[in-house]
Amino acid sequence: MYIDKQVKRGYNEYIRLDEGIGKDAMMDVALLVMEDGDTYSFNEPEKELACLVFDGKCTFEWEGQSYDVDRPNPFDYNPSCLHVCKGVEVKITAHGPCNIYVQKTLNEKTFPSKMYKPEDTDTWARGNQGELMGCIKRDVRTCFDLDNAPYSNMVLGEVVNLPGKWSSYPPHHHPQPECYFYRYDKPQGFGAGWGNGEIYETHHNGLAIITDKMHSQVTAPGYACCYAWGIRHLPGNPWDKTRIDDEEHIWLVQDDANDHIWHCPTGN
Repeated sequence: MYIDKQVKRGYNEYIRLDEGIGKDAMMDVALLVMEDGDTYSFNEPEKELACLVFDGKCTFEWEGQSYDVDRPNPFDYNPSCLHVCKGVEVKITAHGPCNIYVQKTLNEKTFPSKMYKPEDTDTWARGNQGELMGCIKRDVRTCFDLDNAPYSNMVLGEVVNLPGKWSSYPPHHHPQPECYFYRYDKPQGFGAGWGNGEIYETHHNGLAIITDKMHSQVTAPGYACCYAWGIRHLPGNPWDKTRIDDEEHIWLVQDDANDHIWHCPTGN
């Protein structure tokens, strides 16, 4: 399922884990849009909370601590992401326009709060060795996953999808539900995504909820996209970099795949 929304100043809710497609995603997802001087507070009695700053300047305050974020854009700068357990009050103060991705899910566990700073980001330059004739080059960033946050019921990171390139490719799937939240470098940017056996056009501030089948993405030439990717672990079956390659496209992951791709005789 794909959701487009005209966001406004404040808390823009996309899905809730207790209703509609949110029940399948098992997460709340929202975009917090702030202007200079705005404040917003969270205190979830049953849910863990992650706040990832897409862009802007703001200050986070929690448990007697504070941290200032200044991220001009999500393409050239790594993210800052605050992750807290249930019952932790978080206050955010904006120092100019600011857009923050919000993800929550139920979690009975308590764990230490963690501010993932830009230097903590694990970045994987995928497809940068000319795989599939250079069509899948992108950066995959991870803030937290099973490796560094085994107490969490979620995973959160970003993908920088280059103009005209593919990501989440070759085609694969996994049983754990996943959400993609799209931010384009230009508001008119667009692309396409696959999920749940459907094909949808993606836009700035759109959300895809993926619960089944392949979920590859592509951007239109000229438009770069940075999308947050959030996964919900299943009870007894966490996402441990789980990747089930689609059998009919398995040849695409082989080292010699480029040798089996048609090449234009003019060399273009």
